[in-house]
Order: sequence, then structure tokens, then C-alpha cells
Amino acid sequence: MSVIPPPNPLPRLTIGVTGHRDSNPGLAANRAAVTAAVIELFGKLEGLVRQHDSAATSHAPTRLHNLLVSGVDIIAAEAATTLGWELVAPLPFGEALNIAVNALPGSLADAEALLAGQDPADPDVHARAIQIRQWTAKAKVFALADRDDYLADLYRARLAAPGDISADRTFSIESSDQAALAGRVMIEQSDLLIAVWDGAIRNLPGGTGHTVLMALEEGTPVLLLDPHAPQTWRLALARESMAKVTSLAVLDDDSLAELVRDALRPDSGEDLILASQRLDHARWRPHSSRLLSIYRRIEAMFGGQGRPFRSLRQTYEQPGRIVAGSGAHVLQAAAALPGSDPDYSDAIARQILPRFAWSDGISAWLSDAYRSGMIINFALSAFAIMIGLAYQPLHLEKYKWLFASGEFLLLVLILFITWLGSRLDWHARWFETRRVAEYLRHAPILLLLGVARPPGRWPRGADTNWPEYHARHCLRAAGLPRTYVTRAYLRQALETVLRPHVIGQRDYHRIKAQRLETVHLNLDKLSETMFLLAVMSVAIFLSVTLLGKLGWIEPAIPKQLSYLSTFIGVSLPTLGASIAGMRFFGDFERFAAISEVTAEKLDGVETRIRLLLENGESAIDYAAVAELAHRLDEIVVDEIESWQAVFGGKHLALPA
Repeated sequence: MSVIPPPNPLPRLTIGVTGHRDSNPGLAANRAAVTAAVIELFGKLEGLVRQHDSAATSHAPTRLHNLLVSGVDIIAAEAATTLGWELVAPLPFGEALNIAVNALPGSLADAEALLAGQDPADPDVHARAIQIRQWTAKAKVFALADRDDYLADLYRARLAAPGDISADRTFSIESSDQAALAGRVMIEQSDLLIAVWDGAIRNLPGGTGHTVLMALEEGTPVLLLDPHAPQTWRLALARESMAKVTSLAVLDDDSLAELVRDALRPDSGEDLILASQRLDHARWRPHSSRLLSIYRRIEAMFGGQGRPFRSLRQTYEQPGRIVAGSGAHVLQAAAALPGSDPDYSDAIARQILPRFAWSDGISAWLSDAYRSGMIINFALSAFAIMIGLAYQPLHLEKYKWLFASGEFLLLVLILFITWLGSRLDWHARWFETRRVAEYLRHAPILLLLGVARPPGRWPRGADTNWPEYHARHCLRAAGLPRTYVTRAYLRQALETVLRPHVIGQRDYHRIKAQRLETVHLNLDKLSETMFLLAVMSVAIFLSVTLLGKLGWIEPAIPKQLSYLSTFIGVSLPTLGASIAGMRFFGDFERFAAISEVTAEKLDGVETRIRLLLENGESAIDYAAVAELAHRLDEIVVDEIESWQAVFGGKHLALPA
């Protein structure tokens, strides 16, 4: 029964928006012009996205992220929904506190009413609250509500004592930090950031200027509009260019088109094409090949784990079965998170896990083919020499042509394996599909915590970037979960999602490091033994020859042993060199070191998780948990880059 590849994610342009509140003088004076500029820019973006639609490739609706603060955020939300874009709101607080803070009540009584979900007395505050509430209902909300009780108390204290500088400062600092966290979530989810900013304040966490600089640090392009001069959009690509905003390049249509192309169809669409060719057109195999498990057989024989000739047949998990198989635990854990969105678990089940299973199965087979192909080449090269000389100790000189024919066939087989591996591109395809699989392996953890790697922070491959492009859009398909992140949510995510994954990967790398180090040592010993035996065989023959010259043994004996001695003296070093070649090619020692370092890093993360859990739920907040998820992501990327550095230049080649 053929296995159909899971559908590819539709490319999607994602945008973040930040800007001033209605109270900003520049925005207040030029609101109509700013609104027109935003609408015009969004229209251009929509047109550029549609230009990339074709019969072969369509795109998901553009997704807009913002914090739904009265002012630029609402202007952008109105323009986006008019175009049919998806609206996502990473809020710094839960809904009630978010409305209470951003409706700007001037009295504690109005704030208490808003916190209780009731109407405030002040009509202006009431109008702002209604507006925020309406847009919150229209958006997909990912709210950082883990510190709401603490922040609400600080907010009450501030309003209860308007002249208390300490209370005002404490709430401002704490709420700004929370807004900065929400801004970071928005940046991580966005291909580019649109900012309406007057260039004045840069160092207020969570403010527009701070968000702009944070985006540039993450490599996210920023489109800037000064509300005092709303006729001109400018393009910023690096923080260092922000010394003088007015000196930034004016955004032209070509630059805007390039930004959209880089997000949707980088490298002139080559990444999109390669993703289809490498994955969708790959042949699915239900299990590994016995012939192509030679590399893993070497590990089994020399890894010191017993049963060296046990079955190594691997059955690859089919994409259609992973939800009920290895992916069941994470899906059950996701569904059980307090306040979790049941549709989001379904999105992971449909869009992430099947793509992981498909890429993992293809990569595993290609890994066997590439690495075993090279191991077979080393073995055949040794056997070819031995067979070519085997007629001598057997005294079958008249059949030398048969032995030469055997040697020739083995050499031709080496050439064929090398040609086939190069023709089918085993090396590059293994590298590429493995990158996809490893990115997607830990994707559910990042997704459930609203954590992502910004587009500017994804690693770049030496030859192609389609694996990163593909994985990024797989994650984009799911986007942020619709949930209110509470301390209970975070605690359970640590206990049932993040920690089990970290422990599993840590233990895997520990075992792998020990096994590969043992393989390296045993192959090294075997290779040395072959050379020592060769030295001994030559020494024995020379001793026998000397004894014959001295007349202590029959002179004919050394002559009778000469062919056998020559065969052994050539075969043993040849086998030793072949084994040394396998050891060099396999680079078991360096792979063991990579896994050992990875295990140590993961152990550090697990220790931090354990300490966080031991300190009680009150010590758990989104900033700490998101940092742990980011650290996991960094470890994964570091490990991928390390093993690619080892095998990157080791193409399937002749063992010469």
C-alpha cells in the first residue's frame, strides 16, 4: 500500500504592527493621513502576495499580529480585516486586565469596574473599553495572563495613590516588561514589522521604539512611518542604521516586493520547488533495508551493547499513524493543558506531526543508504585486493584470470555504488531531510508555548535553505494557540510537555555518545591489531627464511610459505586500512563528542526546569518558561550545525 505524503503548508506572509496610542501628538494631528498610509501599504502587500499565487502554488491569507492598543494597532486591525487577513493578538495581559489598563481609566472605581467586566462611569474610558473588547473578540488571542493577579494589585495601588511616585514607577516597570514580552512574541511570529513611530523614545520596554529595536536585533525588517510626516515609509534592516531615522532609505515598490518574495518564495522560488521535489516526490519505504544497514551493524558489533547480530530492521512510522502512535503523548498533554484550545491540538496533529514522520522516515532511509554505501565501498576495496591475490596461497596460478575477474567485479561494484549515491544525491538529501525532521521534532513544544525562531535567526545551509523555509512555514501554519497563558498552564506545560522531551533527548544523546565512543575505540583497536598481526606475519616469514638459510629447517619450507606470507602480509594491512577508513569516515569520536555536549546542555535545561518546578507555581512565569524553550531550540540548532560540519564535506566517494 502506497503512503501519500502529507500536504505541504501553504506559504503565508505574517506581519507585526506596533505604533503610538491615540494620545500621541503626531498621530492625533495626522490620524487620517496615517490611516491612509497604512491602508495603501496593506493594499500593496496584498497585491504582491496575490502575484505569487499560481495554478501550482497558492498562499494562505496574510496574518497580522498586534497588541490591540487604541491607536495604530486598531487602525491596522481595521485595514487588515477589510482585506480578509487573519488577526492575531499576543496580549501582555489577560482580557480583563488588558482592557482595564489600555482603556486608561483615571479612577480606581472605573478600573475596578473594568477588571470585573463591568462598564466604567467615564464615557471616554467606556468607549475605549468597548473598542478593545470588540477587537479582542474578533482576534485569535494569545494572552500572557500568568502575572495578572500581581499586576492588577500594582495597578490598583497606582490608581489608589495618584501622587505615589513609587507605586506609579513599580507598575510602569512591571507592565512595560510584560508588554515587551508580548512584543517579542509578535516579532518571532512576523516576517516584517510595520511601525508608526516618531523616533523619540527608544528605551521604554514594550514601547514602539523598543519594539522596533528588538525586531532589528532579531533580523526582522522594519517599515517605519513617522506620524509627523506620514507621506514616506522608510526601511530599516539593522539596529546600527537607527542613529538617524530620517537617513534611512525610502521604501520603494521594488524593496517591498523583495521583502514579500523573501518571505514567500525565497531564492526565486527555488526553496519552494526543492521542498516539493525532496519531500513530496521522495519514495516512501515502510522499513529499512537489510543491505543498507551495514553502518548500523558496525555500531551494533563494536558498540559494546551486546547482541551484535540482532535484527536492525527499522519500521518507519507512517504519517497517518503518528497521531495514534509516538505523537499521542504530546497531543494528550497539549489537550490537557488548562484552558488549552482543542482546535490547536488538532492543528499540530494535522500540520506538524505527519510532516515530521514523513521527513524522518525518508531521512532515516537516506542516512542508511549514504553511510552504508561508503562503508561497503571500504570493505569491497579491501576484499578486491585480497581476492586478486588469493590465487597465490591456493597455488591456482592457471586460474588467475578468475581471481582477477572477481577483483574487477568488486571494483566495478564500488564504482556503481559511488555513481548511484551521487546520482540519487543521498548525501545532500539526507542532510536536508534530517534538518526538516529535527526542526519539527521539537516544534509542538515551541508552538504550545508561543515560542518561535524569528525568520532572521534561522540558520542558513551551505547549499540550500529549503529545509528551513519548509519547517518555518509548517510552524506558521499552526501559528499561535488561542489561549490564556496562566501559571497553571505553564506549570503543566513544563511537567508534561517540555521536561519529558528534554529528558528523553538528553538520555538519547548520553547513550549515543557512550555507544559511539566505544565503537571508535574498538575499531581503533581492531585496526591496530591488523597492522600488528601483519608485522608479526612478516617477522615470522623472515625468521623462517633465516632458519632455512642457516640449515636449521628444510630450505623448501620458506619457499612453500612465501605465497601465503605475501597474501597475509598484504591482506592484514589492507583490512586494517579499510577499518581505519571506516572509522575516519564514520567520525564516531567526534559524533560522540557532539552528543555528549548536547546531553550536557540538555541536562542543564532539565536542571533549570526542575528548580523552577520545585520553587512552586508562584515562581513560574512566561518569561522564564519561554527562555527555557528558546534554549532548547538553540541546542537543537547547535547540534544540527555541528553534525553537518562533520559530514558536510564527506560525500560518497571512491575509497582511494
